[in-house]
Amino acid sequence: MIILRKSQDRGYADHGWLKSFHSFSFAGYHDPRFMGWGNLRVINEDRVAAGMGFGKHSHRNMEIISYVLAGELAHEDSMGNIKSIPPGDVQRMSAGSGVTHSEFNHAQDQTTHFLQIWIEPNVLEIEPSYEQKAVPEIEKHGQLRIIASPTGKDGAVKIHADAWVYVGLFNGSQSATVQLDPKRKAYAHLIRGSLIINGHAITGGDALLIENESKLEISNGVDAEVLIFDLSH
Repeated sequence: MIILRKSQDRGYADHGWLKSFHSFSFAGYHDPRFMGWGNLRVINEDRVAAGMGFGKHSHRNMEIISYVLAGELAHEDSMGNIKSIPPGDVQRMSAGSGVTHSEFNHAQDQTTHFLQIWIEPNVLEIEPSYEQKAVPEIEKHGQLRIIASPTGKDGAVKIHADAWVYVGLFNGSQSATVQLDPKRKAYAHLIRGSLIINGHAITGGDALLIENESKLEISNGVDAEVLIFDLSH
């Protein structure tokens, strides 16, 4: 079964300095049909205005992944990390027993565009931790490149969750086939461009909620960048 969720059907909030699309219920957006998918709880597509950002706030018992698309995101947290996250980098913060952080766009002339992803952990109250890795663009062309997993192998960040996250760039004749365990759930989020997955034509911001499927066939990309999630049921 595959459910198509169009970009325009997501929740949306415009705070002036922040424009955010919510794939699942978040903050002031609530839809009981979209509270998450498997252990995937949040995908927020955020655009932060120049010189603005999220002040100090706290999280607990959540695996939080940030994937920057344009601009840079400045991160500072109660663990002592002061980092800058450029486009293509993947950042993982395990909130565990509790962490406080802030996220800012310190540039004066550009918007920071990024995805923030929350995945429910399979262990609670662990010591908070931070990890950041660069994902070379060449490794994403015409294939799915692992960026987050429970093992942290092959250049992925390590998450304390039963989930695997991949990113791929597809254009023209490039294609890929992904084997799935039909007992698990999967989720596809198209960041930009257009793509066909299992016969479903999707464009930037669209998503596919997937269950009881044994494979995904990815093709017909036009400047497409896609995230694929392999999730617990």
